[in-house]
Amino acid sequence: MISRIDLRGRTLNARQLAAALPRPELDVAGAAEAVAPILADVRSRGAAALRDLAERFDGVRPTHLRVPAGALAEALAALDPAVRAALEEAITRVRLVHAAQRPSDHTVDVAPGAQVRQRWIPVGRVGLYVPGGLAVYPSSVVMNVVPAQEAGVRSL
Repeated sequence: MISRIDLRGRTLNARQLAAALPRPELDVAGAAEAVAPILADVRSRGAAALRDLAERFDGVRPTHLRVPAGALAEALAALDPAVRAALEEAITRVRLVHAAQRPSDHTVDVAPGAQVRQRWIPVGRVGLYVPGGLAVYPSSVVMNVVPAQEAGVRSL
C-alpha cells in the first residue's frame, strides 16, 4: 500500500529528509553476483546459452536469435495504422528530447598554443533488453533504441 507523507510547513535538513523519505537500497554486489554465472555461460556457450536463458526467463525457446527481414516486413504491413501512427509520434517525441540532450564538442584554449578538446563519442555497440514472452511493450523498444540512435551508436 502507498503511504502518504505530508511535509507541508516543515523545514528538514538532509538527514531528516532522508529519514522521512526512505529510498530502496541498491545491492550492486548482489546483482553482480547473480548475473556473473549468466555472463559466464553466454561467453562460454554463446547462442545456445541465449536460447536456454530465453526459455528459462521468458518461457520461449527461439529458433532464431535474429528476426528475419521478411517477418519484420510482414509484421509492419499487418500493424494497425493507428498503432503505427502512435508509435511514430512517440519516436518523434523521444528523438526530439534526446537530440537536445547530446552535448556539443568544444575546445578551450588554456594557454598559448595549448588546447583542451572535449568530444562526445558514442560507444560502437549496445545491447538492449526488451521484455518478451506474454507481455509486449513497444515503448521499451522506443525508449531503448531511439536514445542510442541519437547518441550515434552504430550497432544496436
